[in-house]
Amino acid sequence: MVNCCGLVTVKNEPVPLKSIVVEVSVQGHVATVSSTLQYENQEQSPLEAIFVFPLPGEAAVCRFSAKIGQTEVVAEVQEKQKAQEQYDDALSSGQQAFLLEESDESPDVFKLSVGSLPPGEKASVSLDYVTELAVQADDGLRLCLPAVLNPRYLPQGSDSGSGGSAQVSSVPAGSVPYSLSLSAHVSSPHPISRVESNCPLDPLNYLNTEKTQATVSLAAGHQFDRDVELLLYYQDTYQPTAIVEAAQASAKPGSLMGDPVVMLSLYPEFPKDVMSSMTSHGEFLFVVDRSGSMECPMHLGSGSQDRIGSARDTLLLLLKSLPMGCYFNIIGFGSSYESFFPKSVEYSQKTMDEALQKVKEMRADLGGTEILQPLKHIYSQPCLPDQPRQLFLFTDGEVGNTKEVLDLVKTNAGSHRCFSFGIGEGASTALISGVAKQARGHAQFITGQDRMQPKVMQSLRFALQPAVVDISVKWNVPKEVSVTPLSPPIRVVFQGQRALLYAQLTGESSGDTEGSVTVKYSLAKQPVENQLSFSLKPTENTGMTVHRLGARTLIQSLEVEEREQDGEKEGVKEKVIELSVQSGVSSAFTAFIAVHKGDGEALHGPLLHRHVPTPMLKLRGCSLTDWDFSSSVLERDMKLSELDEKADQLVCSASKFVVGTKSMSAKNKTEGLLASRVKGFFSKQLGFFSKQGACEVLECDEDCDEEDFDSPAPTSKPVRDPLLQLISLQKASGSWVLEAALAEVLVKTEEEVSKPKPAQVDQEVWATVLALVWLYGFKMEAQEEWQFLAMKAVSWIQAQKVASVSECVQAGNTLLGCQVQKDTLGL
Repeated sequence: MVNCCGLVTVKNEPVPLKSIVVEVSVQGHVATVSSTLQYENQEQSPLEAIFVFPLPGEAAVCRFSAKIGQTEVVAEVQEKQKAQEQYDDALSSGQQAFLLEESDESPDVFKLSVGSLPPGEKASVSLDYVTELAVQADDGLRLCLPAVLNPRYLPQGSDSGSGGSAQVSSVPAGSVPYSLSLSAHVSSPHPISRVESNCPLDPLNYLNTEKTQATVSLAAGHQFDRDVELLLYYQDTYQPTAIVEAAQASAKPGSLMGDPVVMLSLYPEFPKDVMSSMTSHGEFLFVVDRSGSMECPMHLGSGSQDRIGSARDTLLLLLKSLPMGCYFNIIGFGSSYESFFPKSVEYSQKTMDEALQKVKEMRADLGGTEILQPLKHIYSQPCLPDQPRQLFLFTDGEVGNTKEVLDLVKTNAGSHRCFSFGIGEGASTALISGVAKQARGHAQFITGQDRMQPKVMQSLRFALQPAVVDISVKWNVPKEVSVTPLSPPIRVVFQGQRALLYAQLTGESSGDTEGSVTVKYSLAKQPVENQLSFSLKPTENTGMTVHRLGARTLIQSLEVEEREQDGEKEGVKEKVIELSVQSGVSSAFTAFIAVHKGDGEALHGPLLHRHVPTPMLKLRGCSLTDWDFSSSVLERDMKLSELDEKADQLVCSASKFVVGTKSMSAKNKTEGLLASRVKGFFSKQLGFFSKQGACEVLECDEDCDEEDFDSPAPTSKPVRDPLLQLISLQKASGSWVLEAALAEVLVKTEEEVSKPKPAQVDQEVWATVLALVWLYGFKMEAQEEWQFLAMKAVSWIQAQKVASVSECVQAGNTLLGCQVQKDTLGL
């Protein structure tokens, strides 16, 4: 079942896109991705198709070609308005035309207008882009092909007709009528340890004994129903590198493409003593998406927790892990936003308890996803002295004004650091990665079976640790050679963050063939210095990847400058267009245009308009965009954005049970109940929608009985995770109290817990030691989630100056059946 957008109908009419072939070339921290899309017009009339192509937020499109029948046309970059006019002129004269332009709303969406294809004609479109690979918390490098493109939510007042997301059609996951194959070639200065993926892979094939080159492919039979994610792991990841790429032979010396470009990679290692230190200062703002879509399950399958429920558990962990002396607040956002406190409050037992009570009551009930206004509110509040402000942003990434959000984040990056978390399939890479990059934080994606808590706690570790500061980069080259930075200067690098710097090398030395770069910085008040040599006359041809990424970096800086000046500063837009045309890298002001003139004869028959579907991971009833509406809906001027919140709440509450139920009769009854709720809502709102139609929305195998509409929803008492139970009992100071709830977690009676307590030992100390022994004895696999609250507990015990800690630990081991050493606890 799909939207009635005219391409795929319930009658299974054919769509033009038939297959996608992707080839990836990875070089260390950067990659070139080449995609070929095969089309065929199987209709009886000429066809114009639009395909919305989702790209990583930091991608730079660098090549676009189209093959119609046996004729291939390679596109060129032109100013956007000029390209659009040429495209329109070609269509009106019966010529085949191809147009690729960046979406006005989000840089990770490109609209691909395939143009007019005669009946029965075949066409293929080839698209190349280069991208920097994002560093993950475990030092892996992430390459993502975003196949799932969720409909972007456009705030009220936005022009929904101009964004790329408005053109997207959707079909159920697994029903996409085209196939995908992907192969990757990986090379690195350092040995490749392993390659992992969320999709099945063929075995990794090493191409040399040093293991610095390898190939890997998706296993046969892949279904394009999720983001395709590759994670690359190298040895010696902390060693800085400087790679020089030779100039393009055909380009003019002195221009960006006509000079060599050097790429400096800096990924500092944080020693163990630095990693173990924690700051007690800071203002922590947890900004949580409470839109209707956050009520959807985290993933398909039995027992899946909803997104807002996972966010609640995560906030519990975060609040328990904060250090005494810091400040915090929690802001929920949707169509509006709400703060737990009027302004940030000091962390104490009282404020923690107040916040935890509000967290328990938090629901996905604030409408659509509008991030811009809460961020403006946060940035308008003055920062506290000596309390660096750090934001933790949680969202499923469904917004339509990404560029405006990123501009705001970048403007305030000097005083606000931001960690971002994309929840669920389809979270926007441009939004999640862009926010973290602009605000010097770290981005995490929670997809598939991922748990949110360990990834969030990894980021909290980064937030609480010292950072690399006082960074200076000095280029040492012969006097005949000049260095022009293409990247903005690096002010700070946090643990787990990687910095890439690009610079243009102009001029040529008659003698020296080598240059060097000296990088100095300070970490935990200790000076560090690295010096790297590089060749001034490189011979290796890497396909201009480094040049194009350097051009993309400079273009992005200039685009932000142009928007900040509201187009008033002369020459900025012109310089962006010049750079874009010269490097072949797309920008907000340019587009790729290719026209096949053919014989110039006008095409006969009406020109049809079709939207090629992008697959949506369908969490039953999670979004109105999964539903098939008749034209009568449109005639009533229905606005999806206004209805999305109510429908999400109606549907998701029952759909989670439907997914997990094993009883077919219960399943049918619940689907009937869900259909009834939807039917009642739309009958009230729009005055239509039959019972049969409601059942069809839910893909019932048979008609629902009338009594099913009145059946109460089945309820069951959720089983609380013992780890979360224990964490919820900890005090803000780090201690535990000897009480019945603690005994329940330890699966003991109160008497069994109290009796072994050594004499002269305070009850609170005994309870805290028992909690630590239980954590280290039974929950080591989740240590990332509780490590900070354990550190708080140890600090609290040490502050009590207990003389018989060893006796306490031994007694705790005996009671719980563990063998945890005192040194292991940090005591």
